[in-house]
Amino acid sequence: MSTDLELEDDGRVRCGWSLGSRLYRDYHDNEWGRVLHGDDALFERVCLEAFQSGLAWITILRKREAFRAAFEGFVIERVAEFGDADVERLMADPGIVRNRAKIEASIHNARVAGDLGTGLDELLWSFAPAARKRPRRMSDVPAVTAESTALAKDLKRRGFKFVGPTTAYALMQATGMVDDHVADCWVNPSTS
Repeated sequence: MSTDLELEDDGRVRCGWSLGSRLYRDYHDNEWGRVLHGDDALFERVCLEAFQSGLAWITILRKREAFRAAFEGFVIERVAEFGDADVERLMADPGIVRNRAKIEASIHNARVAGDLGTGLDELLWSFAPAARKRPRRMSDVPAVTAESTALAKDLKRRGFKFVGPTTAYALMQATGMVDDHVADCWVNPSTS
């Protein structure tokens, strides 16, 4: 993340990380940090955060529509039915990140999510921390918190894969469980 804040040509102050491309800016303005609910919507985010591991988020944003098509909209019940032929289909798809371990983990995680006694939404949101003040600077934003560590540990205990504490915290940021827009960012915390 290059700088903490930047004033852009539209007069809005944004978190500095969002300035790398129009795709980042749109994601920042319209999605990142906004409250997201729904089992399938959250399953998509779990999968995409896992695919992002070791890569730049822009890579995932550029491939997101291809991921959605390849994983049938990330509908948990559909992905849970994927078999070996689907793994090979996905490995041959140049539109997505072709990492066998991550593909197999996504399918496995769909099966685990489908077998939860509670919905994925309820489970994930049960780890959301209490609201806190926005960080002053991006350097004040943690990569891991006690809550993300607890979430990752619980997900792993249930059988999920590729869900470490850093990935869990990125999920919390992306889905509005935490508001890590810097204090002066234009995005209204009441709509996040």
